[in-house]
Amino acid sequence: MTRLSPVPSSPLTLTSLTPEQLLDHLDSGRLWPALSESTDSMSMQQAYRRAQDVERLREQRGERPRGYKIGFTNVDMWSRYGVTAPIWGRIWDTTISDAPDGTLPVWLDALCQPRIEPEVVFGLRTAPASPDPQALFEAIEWVAPGFEIVQSHRPDWRFTAEQTVVDGSLHGHLVIGPRKVLADLADDVTALQDVLTALKVTLVRDGQPVEEGSGAKVLGNPLQALGHLVLGLSGDAQASPLAAHDIVTTGTLTDAWPVQAGQHWHAQYHGLWSDLSVSFRVERE
Repeated sequence: MTRLSPVPSSPLTLTSLTPEQLLDHLDSGRLWPALSESTDSMSMQQAYRRAQDVERLREQRGERPRGYKIGFTNVDMWSRYGVTAPIWGRIWDTTISDAPDGTLPVWLDALCQPRIEPEVVFGLRTAPASPDPQALFEAIEWVAPGFEIVQSHRPDWRFTAEQTVVDGSLHGHLVIGPRKVLADLADDVTALQDVLTALKVTLVRDGQPVEEGSGAKVLGNPLQALGHLVLGLSGDAQASPLAAHDIVTTGTLTDAWPVQAGQHWHAQYHGLWSDLSVSFRVERE
Protein backbone atom coordinates (compact mmCIF):
# COMPACT_ATOMS: atom_id res chain seq x y z
CA MET A 1 0.00 0.00 0.00
CA THR A 2 1.25 3.46 -0.88
CA ARG A 3 1.70 5.67 2.17
CA LEU A 4 0.27 9.14 1.66
CA SER A 5 2.18 12.11 3.02
CA PRO A 6 0.18 14.26 5.43
CA VAL A 7 -1.32 17.35 3.88
CA PRO A 8 0.40 20.41 5.39
CA SER A 9 -1.84 22.83 7.19
CA SER A 10 -2.32 26.25 5.67
CA PRO A 11 0.33 28.76 6.78
CA LEU A 12 -0.81 31.20 9.42
CA THR A 13 -1.01 34.74 8.01
CA LEU A 14 -2.24 38.13 9.13
CA THR A 15 -5.44 37.58 7.16
CA SER A 16 -6.12 34.29 8.94
CA LEU A 17 -5.95 35.77 12.44
CA THR A 18 -9.56 36.29 13.55
CA PRO A 19 -10.77 39.41 15.38
CA GLU A 20 -11.37 37.21 18.43
CA GLN A 21 -7.78 35.98 18.35
CA LEU A 22 -6.45 39.51 17.96
CA LEU A 23 -8.50 40.73 20.91
CA ASP A 24 -7.31 37.81 23.02
CA HIS A 25 -3.70 38.79 22.39
CA LEU A 26 -4.50 42.42 23.27
CA ASP A 27 -6.05 41.27 26.54
CA SER A 28 -3.31 38.84 27.50
CA GLY A 29 -0.19 40.70 26.39
CA ARG A 30 1.04 37.68 24.41
CA LEU A 31 2.89 37.83 21.11
CA TRP A 32 1.02 36.83 18.00
CA PRO A 33 1.88 33.36 16.68
CA ALA A 34 4.54 33.17 13.98
CA LEU A 35 3.18 34.39 10.65
CA SER A 36 4.09 33.33 7.13
CA GLU A 37 5.06 36.66 5.59
CA SER A 38 5.52 35.32 2.06
CA THR A 39 1.83 34.47 1.67
CA ASP A 40 0.42 37.57 3.36
CA SER A 41 -1.16 40.13 1.05
CA MET A 42 -3.39 42.29 3.26
CA SER A 43 -3.77 45.85 1.98
CA MET A 44 -3.81 48.88 4.25
CA GLN A 45 -7.54 49.29 3.62
CA GLN A 46 -8.11 45.67 4.66
CA ALA A 47 -5.96 46.27 7.74
CA TYR A 48 -8.21 49.12 8.87
CA ARG A 49 -11.28 46.94 8.27
CA ARG A 50 -9.79 44.18 10.46
CA ALA A 51 -8.95 46.71 13.16
CA GLN A 52 -12.55 47.92 13.05
CA ASP A 53 -13.73 44.32 13.52
CA VAL A 54 -11.73 44.20 16.76
CA GLU A 55 -13.09 47.59 17.78
CA ARG A 56 -16.65 46.29 17.42
CA LEU A 57 -15.83 43.39 19.74
CA ARG A 58 -14.49 45.83 22.32
CA GLU A 59 -17.66 47.92 22.13
CA GLN A 60 -19.84 44.82 22.41
CA ARG A 61 -18.26 43.98 25.74
CA GLY A 62 -18.77 47.50 27.07
CA GLU A 63 -15.64 49.50 26.23
CA ARG A 64 -16.23 53.02 24.94
CA PRO A 65 -14.07 54.68 22.27
CA ARG A 66 -12.71 58.02 23.47
CA GLY A 67 -10.93 59.27 20.36
CA TYR A 68 -7.82 58.38 18.38
CA LYS A 69 -4.08 57.92 18.57
CA ILE A 70 -1.94 58.89 15.60
CA GLY A 71 1.23 56.89 15.07
CA PHE A 72 4.39 57.32 13.03
CA THR A 73 4.03 61.10 12.79
CA ASN A 74 7.72 61.38 13.67
CA VAL A 75 9.34 60.88 10.27
CA ASP A 76 12.70 60.11 11.90
CA MET A 77 11.20 56.73 12.83
CA TRP A 78 10.01 55.70 9.36
CA SER A 79 13.16 54.03 8.08
CA ARG A 80 13.77 52.34 11.44
CA TYR A 81 10.34 50.72 11.50
CA GLY A 82 9.79 50.28 7.78
CA VAL A 83 6.80 52.61 7.39
CA THR A 84 6.18 55.47 4.98
CA ALA A 85 3.15 57.30 6.42
CA PRO A 86 1.29 57.92 9.69
CA ILE A 87 -1.37 55.50 10.95
CA TRP A 88 -4.25 55.90 13.40
CA GLY A 89 -6.33 53.78 15.74
CA ARG A 90 -8.93 54.02 18.48
CA ILE A 91 -8.24 54.78 22.13
CA TRP A 92 -10.62 53.62 24.87
CA ASP A 93 -12.06 54.51 28.25
CA THR A 94 -10.21 51.42 29.51
CA THR A 95 -6.84 52.53 28.09
CA ILE A 96 -6.72 56.16 29.28
CA SER A 97 -5.57 57.49 32.64
CA ASP A 98 -5.49 61.09 33.85
CA ALA A 99 -2.55 62.44 35.85
CA PRO A 100 -3.81 65.91 36.85
CA ASP A 101 -0.92 66.38 39.29
CA GLY A 102 1.63 65.27 36.69
CA THR A 103 2.54 61.82 38.01
CA LEU A 104 0.98 58.35 37.84
CA PRO A 105 1.83 54.65 38.35
CA VAL A 106 1.20 52.44 35.28
CA TRP A 107 0.81 48.65 35.34
CA LEU A 108 2.47 46.68 32.57
CA ASP A 109 0.96 43.21 33.04
CA ALA A 110 -1.32 43.20 29.98
CA LEU A 111 1.06 45.06 27.68
CA CYS A 112 3.30 43.35 25.12
CA GLN A 113 6.85 44.69 24.69
CA PRO A 114 5.82 48.15 25.94
CA ARG A 115 7.60 51.34 24.95
CA ILE A 116 7.07 54.94 26.03
CA GLU A 117 6.44 58.01 23.89
CA PRO A 118 6.08 61.64 25.08
CA GLU A 119 3.31 63.29 23.08
CA VAL A 120 1.01 66.29 22.77
CA VAL A 121 -2.63 65.47 23.48
CA PHE A 122 -5.64 67.47 22.27
CA GLY A 123 -9.11 67.47 23.79
CA LEU A 124 -11.82 68.49 21.36
CA ARG A 125 -14.67 70.85 22.14
CA THR A 126 -16.39 69.88 18.90
CA ALA A 127 -15.66 67.87 15.77
CA PRO A 128 -13.29 69.75 13.41
CA ALA A 129 -15.15 71.04 10.36
CA SER A 130 -12.13 70.40 8.13
CA PRO A 131 -8.36 69.76 8.29
CA ASP A 132 -7.74 73.49 7.82
CA PRO A 133 -5.61 74.79 10.74
CA GLN A 134 -8.18 77.44 11.64
CA ALA A 135 -10.95 74.84 11.82
CA LEU A 136 -8.72 72.65 13.99
CA PHE A 137 -7.96 75.57 16.31
CA GLU A 138 -11.67 76.31 16.72
CA ALA A 139 -12.40 72.67 17.59
CA ILE A 140 -9.76 72.27 20.33
CA GLU A 141 -10.77 72.77 23.97
CA TRP A 142 -7.55 71.85 25.80
CA VAL A 143 -3.95 70.72 25.27
CA ALA A 144 -1.93 68.46 27.57
CA PRO A 145 1.36 66.60 27.81
CA GLY A 146 0.98 62.86 27.45
CA PHE A 147 2.77 59.55 27.61
CA GLU A 148 1.51 56.95 25.18
CA ILE A 149 2.60 53.45 26.17
CA VAL A 150 2.76 51.67 22.85
CA GLN A 151 3.08 47.93 22.32
CA SER A 152 3.72 45.41 19.57
CA HIS A 153 2.54 41.82 19.40
CA ARG A 154 5.19 41.05 16.78
CA PRO A 155 8.59 39.76 18.00
CA ASP A 156 11.30 42.40 18.46
CA TRP A 157 9.08 45.15 17.11
CA ARG A 158 9.51 43.89 13.56
CA PHE A 159 6.36 44.48 11.56
CA THR A 160 4.78 45.78 8.40
CA ALA A 161 2.66 48.93 8.37
CA GLU A 162 -0.44 46.78 7.81
CA GLN A 163 0.38 44.67 10.85
CA THR A 164 0.65 47.76 13.04
CA VAL A 165 -2.84 48.90 12.01
CA VAL A 166 -4.32 45.47 12.74
CA ASP A 167 -2.46 45.56 16.06
CA GLY A 168 -4.57 48.47 17.27
CA SER A 169 -2.06 50.89 15.73
CA LEU A 170 0.24 49.82 18.58
CA HIS A 171 -1.85 51.58 21.25
CA GLY A 172 -1.47 50.23 24.76
CA HIS A 173 -2.22 52.99 27.27
CA LEU A 174 -2.38 56.78 27.32
CA VAL A 175 -1.47 58.89 30.35
CA ILE A 176 -2.76 62.47 30.10
CA GLY A 177 -1.02 65.12 32.17
CA PRO A 178 -2.33 68.46 33.41
CA ARG A 179 -4.70 69.98 30.85
CA LYS A 180 -4.26 73.57 29.72
CA VAL A 181 -7.28 75.39 28.28
CA LEU A 182 -6.46 76.44 24.73
CA ALA A 183 -7.18 80.11 25.42
CA ASP A 184 -4.45 80.07 28.10
CA LEU A 185 -1.93 78.72 25.61
CA ALA A 186 -2.56 80.68 22.40
CA ASP A 187 -4.83 83.49 21.20
CA ASP A 188 -5.02 82.32 17.59
CA VAL A 189 -3.99 79.50 15.30
CA THR A 190 -0.69 81.10 14.31
CA ALA A 191 0.35 81.45 17.93
CA LEU A 192 -0.63 77.84 18.60
CA GLN A 193 1.40 76.58 15.65
CA ASP A 194 4.39 78.61 16.82
CA VAL A 195 4.17 77.24 20.36
CA LEU A 196 3.82 73.64 19.22
CA THR A 197 6.58 73.85 16.64
CA ALA A 198 9.00 75.35 19.18
CA LEU A 199 8.07 72.83 21.88
CA LYS A 200 11.06 70.95 23.31
CA VAL A 201 10.99 67.89 25.53
CA THR A 202 13.65 66.05 27.51
CA LEU A 203 12.86 62.40 28.17
CA VAL A 204 14.43 61.14 31.41
CA ARG A 205 14.72 57.54 32.69
CA ASP A 206 15.54 57.01 36.38
CA GLY A 207 17.07 60.47 36.59
CA GLN A 208 19.18 60.15 33.41
CA PRO A 209 18.27 62.03 30.21
CA VAL A 210 17.89 59.63 27.27
CA GLU A 211 16.70 61.84 24.40
CA GLU A 212 15.72 65.35 23.39
CA GLY A 213 12.64 65.79 21.19
CA SER A 214 10.58 68.57 19.67
CA GLY A 215 7.15 69.42 18.32
CA ALA A 216 8.69 70.08 14.92
CA LYS A 217 9.31 66.33 14.54
CA VAL A 218 5.56 65.63 14.52
CA LEU A 219 4.75 66.35 10.86
CA GLY A 220 6.03 69.89 11.40
CA ASN A 221 3.95 70.39 14.54
CA PRO A 222 1.22 68.39 16.35
CA LEU A 223 -1.58 70.50 14.86
CA GLN A 224 -0.51 69.23 11.43
CA ALA A 225 -0.84 65.68 12.76
CA LEU A 226 -4.42 66.39 13.86
CA GLY A 227 -5.18 67.72 10.38
CA HIS A 228 -3.71 64.57 8.84
CA LEU A 229 -6.08 62.47 10.96
CA VAL A 230 -9.13 64.56 10.04
CA LEU A 231 -8.27 64.25 6.35
CA GLY A 232 -7.64 60.52 6.57
CA LEU A 233 -10.88 59.77 8.41
CA SER A 234 -12.86 61.85 5.94
CA GLY A 235 -11.52 59.70 3.11
CA ASP A 236 -12.71 56.46 4.70
CA ALA A 237 -16.48 56.01 4.58
CA GLN A 238 -16.33 53.18 7.15
CA ALA A 239 -14.23 55.04 9.72
CA SER A 240 -15.81 56.79 12.68
CA PRO A 241 -15.24 60.56 12.40
CA LEU A 242 -14.01 62.66 15.27
CA ALA A 243 -16.70 63.85 17.66
CA ALA A 244 -17.14 66.44 20.39
CA HIS A 245 -15.11 65.64 23.52
CA ASP A 246 -12.85 63.16 21.71
CA ILE A 247 -9.20 62.93 22.74
CA VAL A 248 -6.42 62.76 20.15
CA THR A 249 -2.80 61.97 20.95
CA THR A 250 -0.66 63.17 18.09
CA GLY A 251 2.49 61.04 17.99
CA THR A 252 5.83 60.89 19.71
CA LEU A 253 8.26 63.77 20.05
CA THR A 254 11.15 61.29 20.45
CA ASP A 255 11.85 57.68 19.58
CA ALA A 256 9.80 54.99 21.35
CA TRP A 257 11.85 53.69 24.30
CA PRO A 258 11.46 50.20 25.88
CA VAL A 259 10.22 50.23 29.47
CA GLN A 260 10.10 47.74 32.31
CA ALA A 261 8.73 47.46 35.83
CA GLY A 262 10.60 49.45 38.44
CA GLN A 263 11.56 52.28 36.13
CA HIS A 264 10.57 55.91 36.60
CA TRP A 265 10.21 58.06 33.46
CA HIS A 266 9.88 61.82 33.34
CA ALA A 267 9.24 64.24 30.47
CA GLN A 268 10.26 67.87 30.81
CA TYR A 269 8.12 69.95 28.45
CA HIS A 270 10.28 73.05 28.27
CA GLY A 271 8.48 76.38 28.48
CA LEU A 272 4.99 75.14 27.75
CA TRP A 273 3.23 73.36 30.62
CA SER A 274 3.71 71.06 33.56
CA ASP A 275 6.05 68.08 33.28
CA LEU A 276 4.78 64.50 33.34
CA SER A 277 6.08 61.43 35.19
CA VAL A 278 5.16 57.75 35.30
CA SER A 279 6.45 54.80 37.31
CA PHE A 280 5.99 51.29 35.93
CA ARG A 281 4.76 48.34 37.99
CA VAL A 282 3.43 44.82 37.62
CA GLU A 283 0.80 43.13 39.76
CA ARG A 284 3.16 40.54 41.20
CA GLU A 285 5.04 43.31 42.99
